Amino acid sequence: MTFKKIGLDAMLTPDNCALILIDHQPFQANGVKNIDVGIMINNVVALAKAAKAFNVPTLLTSVLKDRGGDIFKQLTDVFPEQVPIDRTFINTWEDERCVEWARKTGRKKLVFAALWTEVCLAFPVIHALDDDYEVYFVTDASGGTTVEAHEMGIQRMIQAGAVPLTTIVFLSELQRDWAREGDAAKTAEIILQHGGASATALAWELQLLNAGKSA
Repeated sequence: MTFKKIGLDAMLTPDNCALILIDHQPFQANGVKNIDVGIMINNVVALAKAAKAFNVPTLLTSVLKDRGGDIFKQLTDVFPEQVPIDRTFINTWEDERCVEWARKTGRKKLVFAALWTEVCLAFPVIHALDDDYEVYFVTDASGGTTVEAHEMGIQRMIQAGAVPLTTIVFLSELQRDWAREGDAAKTAEIILQHGGASATALAWELQLLNAGKSA
């Protein structure tokens, strides 16, 4: 299926997408070489917090957790009520529980992040496209075993028709309008916690704003 990739219909909103986070576990993270693992974990936690803040349905899934380890606590803490689906399938989309979860959300836009990019991200992305989903993937909340593996995985998914984005893009598309002040407060908090240089700039701006209010 070819889905619309320009105009407002191509944008993610809190009401039209669901998020699937795959295999953010110690074994897989140990093999990530294209991005600093600490930065990748920071990004995927920010991604999860953004989804939760905007009530985007989110699935956590692991593979062979008895060998690869539990999903990182920083991530499961965002959804303490959820029991992640533990799989044997390398391709998440071959696990009927995950496919059924996506179907029940009623959302046609699926956003994926996974370890590793070239395998556990690329496989379900390509598979879900064939099931008529509009598929997006978050590059900086994913990681590959080499720079080349990560980049080739990205190219393969793009050639299949999926759309790449980064964590801050996901958050920004959900926010969309700063006039939504209630949402903006949640967005600002996520940026302050996980935004790196953007967090420093925002903290400075808020400090100046608060100073002006108290003057």
